[in-house]
Amino acid sequence: MRTTLTVSLPEDLNKALSLVVKRKGTSRSQVVQDALRRQIALERFRDLRDRLVPKAGEVGFHTDEDVFKAIS
Repeated sequence: MRTTLTVSLPEDLNKALSLVVKRKGTSRSQVVQDALRRQIALERFRDLRDRLVPKAGEVGFHTDEDVFKAIS
């Protein structure tokens, strides 16, 4: 099922969107869908990170180096 969403854009964002659409040769809808997918993925990643960082710290993973040492 598809849903139509109406979004109000400031003029500068509308112009930037139009340029991206022209450059990519795709639709405004596709560009916006791609942007929403990326934003949702980023939010999911941040949520997961926020939930896991404290647990990692409890078992001794405080830095990236700690992780690299454990998997090397």
